[in-house]
Amino acid sequence: MNFQEIKERVLTDRLFKGVVIGVLSTVAVELLILIIVWIVRLIPAPSGREAVITDAEPSYPEQNVAVRTDKRAETVSEDEVYEYGIPLSKYRKVEGNIRRGEFFSTLMTRLGASQSDIYALDALSKGVFDMRQIKVGYHYHAYYLPGEPDTLAQVVYEKDNASYVVFTLRDSLSVRVEDKDIVSSIDYVEVNIENSLWQDIIDAGAPALLAVSLADIYAWSIDFFGLQKGDSFKAVYEKSECDGEILNVERVLYAEFTHGDQAYKSYWFDDGSGNYYWNEKGESMRKAFLRAPLSYIRISSGFTYHRRHPITRKVRPHTGIDYAAPTGTEVMSIGDGVVVYKGYKTAEGNMVKIKHNSVYTSAYLHLSRYGKNISVGQRVKQGQVIGYVGSTGYSTGPHLDFRIWKNGTPINPLKMESPPAEPLSKDDMPAFLKSMKESETAAARFGARTVLRQMVETIKK
Repeated sequence: MNFQEIKERVLTDRLFKGVVIGVLSTVAVELLILIIVWIVRLIPAPSGREAVITDAEPSYPEQNVAVRTDKRAETVSEDEVYEYGIPLSKYRKVEGNIRRGEFFSTLMTRLGASQSDIYALDALSKGVFDMRQIKVGYHYHAYYLPGEPDTLAQVVYEKDNASYVVFTLRDSLSVRVEDKDIVSSIDYVEVNIENSLWQDIIDAGAPALLAVSLADIYAWSIDFFGLQKGDSFKAVYEKSECDGEILNVERVLYAEFTHGDQAYKSYWFDDGSGNYYWNEKGESMRKAFLRAPLSYIRISSGFTYHRRHPITRKVRPHTGIDYAAPTGTEVMSIGDGVVVYKGYKTAEGNMVKIKHNSVYTSAYLHLSRYGKNISVGQRVKQGQVIGYVGSTGYSTGPHLDFRIWKNGTPINPLKMESPPAEPLSKDDMPAFLKSMKESETAAARFGARTVLRQMVETIKK
């Protein structure tokens, strides 16, 4: 066998091996895809909903379960369709919105009710529904019995997102308030901070109300004015829905917030004290002081001993933090304490000063007005509104100048270490640890589902 024949033989063998390897690789990839698709098909619907967790000891069953709290839902029985308990085949339906300047009497007159029926329904509504609550733009449904002319039989007024009022005009007059179908479910979200906590949560498809819940949970441990791009969080939360609209985020059962290079975990657990959120050590997420006295906006000036005052132009210490916020923004006490000063000063404007204990005192300057019933000597609670952002005194625009003293010496509020509230008792720890493990398992399962779905979506593309 000469050199040329050997070369061709080698090339042929290499080509054969390449084809075999290519075929085997393709089969392996296709098999992997089939396995992933099969696994994903076993995963419940993409909403990620699961069973509602019990108050004391959470459990996360595999099957989707929704809790319905009412009897209103449209149903089909023996080919009959019901709406608000009304069989649609027997009535002609008209719907619309309450017009400007319209009241119950004018609405019912427009819909065709007699004056005697209107007066009777108004009397029957006493203690059931306040007719003055009927609001412009709210929806109503009118149901007519066919005839010459059609006869108004029932009117349904959508009182709010969770309830409605039924006015019955035929057989016997009546007024009753019913609850809509409210579905409670467990959901999960992972969010990377790119813009703001609020906007990024919405962009991730989670309810904006989740931002409020997270801000409340982490108010004592994370400075939400200092969130950075790259921070992230994941959360398992319970939400309530009605007619496809999210009514509320009832509670966050587990959350992990990564801020900078530190991860903050939070677990929901009811020990009967009124405190529900704890870290992995059973320590309360609630601290002695809030991280900030208002809910949002930005820091416009920091703590320094060398700041040129924007009005006097003199370099003077600024031993506080300025929070720029619209006039009227609520200002809250950072902790329990007693009001020791309420009044007006030339530079500080309207000011409230609160002594929290023998060590700490806080002050809130440039207020536009004071909170309800705030007076010297009054005891206030953490989170209680003690005033509203303004621009009184030496101020170039609406903002809150917030100050803290420790043993009479000004300190930087952003660097203050705040002690936690009472930890869980030893008796509660076994139940808490069990609940914590279940929460982490649920979060891991939700996270795995998210990864699998992303893989499938990538493969489909």
